[in-house]
Amino acid sequence: MDDLETTLTRYFRPGAPRGLVDRALRGAHADAPDLAGLVERLRIDATERGVSWIRQDGGGGGATAPARRLAEQARREIGEYLDGRRAFFTVPVDLAGAGEFQARVLDEARRIGFGEVVSYAELARRIGRPRAARAVGNALGANPVPVIVPCHRVVRGDGTWGHYLFGERLKTRLLALERSTPALVGCATTRIVCRHGCAHEQRVREDRRVVFASVEDAESVGYRPCRACRPAVIAH
Repeated sequence: MDDLETTLTRYFRPGAPRGLVDRALRGAHADAPDLAGLVERLRIDATERGVSWIRQDGGGGGATAPARRLAEQARREIGEYLDGRRAFFTVPVDLAGAGEFQARVLDEARRIGFGEVVSYAELARRIGRPRAARAVGNALGANPVPVIVPCHRVVRGDGTWGHYLFGERLKTRLLALERSTPALVGCATTRIVCRHGCAHEQRVREDRRVVFASVEDAESVGYRPCRACRPAVIAH
């Protein structure tokens, strides 16, 4: 188990409590919720500036045509993410309704990379409020746009999940999904590496696809980052 823990911790990057990955593996298939059907159960609302509300009660949209297009883009991208075909989101979010502290927390949460897990205390430290771990948890608990702002990647320091809007089982599934989904895919023909889900990556033939663990790994063998999806940029 120690070897497995060491190997998987490398994937989850610094900041993940010991034992966290084993917990995800054990719980991933136990009474697991249906990811494929989740996107159809989501209510996704948007303004003309971006997605503003996501909850599990169906429906949604926007008051104007541009807002409705953003809501549909969000539904499409979330569907691709849940299907393992996307590792990042391009749809903008509108967090205008969040207070100053919550906005800081949500903005920092958006910077947590695909497959990375950090603690509430670590996130509090990153926003310059190291004693505000509980307040950070409350801000994430009221996250208006879960999944796109990935509050499921934040856990307690002891390795337990903490509160999640969509429930602990779904949080487990999302973390397990990110373990099994490549974040970076290169094309052996163009020698370009993209974030998984980039429009350029989606056109790469299966026999030309190369999976990388990091941009540095790709560059070390002669690949260059895609200028469209900018894989070297961790922030969403």
